[in-house]
Amino acid sequence: MIDAYGDAAVLAMAGALVGMVFGAAAQHSRFCLRSAAVEVAEGGLGPRLSIWIVAFAAAVLMVQGAITVGVLDVSQSRQLAATGSLSGAIIGGLMFGAGMILARGCASRLLVLSATGNLRALVTGLVLTVVAQSALRGVLAPAREGLAALWLVPGGAARDLLSHLGLTSAVAAALAGLVLIAGITLARVRRVRPGHIIAAAGVGGAVGLGWLATYSISQTSFEIIPISSVTFTGPSTDTLMGLVNSTRLPLGFGVGLVPGVFVGAGIMALLTREWRLQRFGPDTPMESYLLGAALMGFGSMLAGGCAVGAGMSGGAILALTAWVAVGAMWMGAMATHLLISGVASRPATS
Repeated sequence: MIDAYGDAAVLAMAGALVGMVFGAAAQHSRFCLRSAAVEVAEGGLGPRLSIWIVAFAAAVLMVQGAITVGVLDVSQSRQLAATGSLSGAIIGGLMFGAGMILARGCASRLLVLSATGNLRALVTGLVLTVVAQSALRGVLAPAREGLAALWLVPGGAARDLLSHLGLTSAVAAALAGLVLIAGITLARVRRVRPGHIIAAAGVGGAVGLGWLATYSISQTSFEIIPISSVTFTGPSTDTLMGLVNSTRLPLGFGVGLVPGVFVGAGIMALLTREWRLQRFGPDTPMESYLLGAALMGFGSMLAGGCAVGAGMSGGAILALTAWVAVGAMWMGAMATHLLISGVASRPATS
C-alpha cells in the first residue's frame, strides 16, 4: 500500500480506520471522562466510571501486551523520548479538567457528540481548536512555553513509569488485565449493558490499534514517521488549519483520525436512532461552554494532550507525564464540579 499510495495516504487511511472504530465505540459506550469524574466527585462508583476503567485498562493491556510479545516498540514515541513537562502536565491537566465540566465533555466527547447532531458540541469544539492553535503557535504560545518550562523532565527513562517502578511490560499487562476484570465486574454490578461494556473495550482497543498501525507503517517506510495513537487537540488544529490555509490538506494519521471519528460516531448514532439536533438553551448557557473550551484548548496543549491523547494513548504506554496529566484532569474536574454544585445549591439571599 505504501508503494502504491505513499506514506502519507496510508497513514491517513490508518487514521480513518482507527477513528471510525473509536468513534463508533465511544458513542455506543458513552465513554466520557467528565461523566466518570462527576460520579466519583459525588461519592459513587457508577456505570460511567466502570466504562472509563474498562476502556483505560483495555488500552494498557493491549499496548503493554503487544510490547511484551515484541510486535510494538514505543520507546521512540514523543511521550517517552522527548523532553516533557511535569508543570505543564499538572497545570494544563487541572485547566483541562475544569474546562471539561464547564463544556460538559472533553475534546473527544465533543467531537463524538458533534456527529450526533449536537450543535453545542460542534461550536465548543471549534472554539477549543482555535484556542489550542493559538497556544501552540499563536499569541498564547509564550504563556504556554513559560508554564511548561517551570518543571521539565528529560526524555528516556525519566519519563518511563515502568523504569520508576522497576516493572516490566509483562507485569503491567497482567495488572491491566486484573483492572479490566474489576472494571467489567463493576459494570455488571451497575447493570451496564454487555454491548456497552464491549464498546468500552473497543475504545481502548482503538488506542492500541493506533499505536500498532503507526508503528507498523514506520517500520515499513523509508521515511522517518513518528509513531502515535488516538489524540484530538493536535490533529483537530492541523485539520482546521489545513482547511483554512491550504488548497490541499496535508495527509497524515491525525488528518484521517478526526473525520474517521466523526463518521464512526455518526453512523452509530443513526443505527441506534440517537441522532438529533441539540442547540444552546436556557439550561445550557453558551458562556459556560465557551469558557470551558478555552480552558481545554490551552490546557491540552500545555499538558501534552487531551483526556484521550494524554490520558489514554499516553497512559497506555505508561508515560510519566501522561499519568500526571490525567490525574490532574480528574482532580480539576472533580473540584470544579463540587464548586459549581456548592454554588448552585447555596440558598439565595435577599
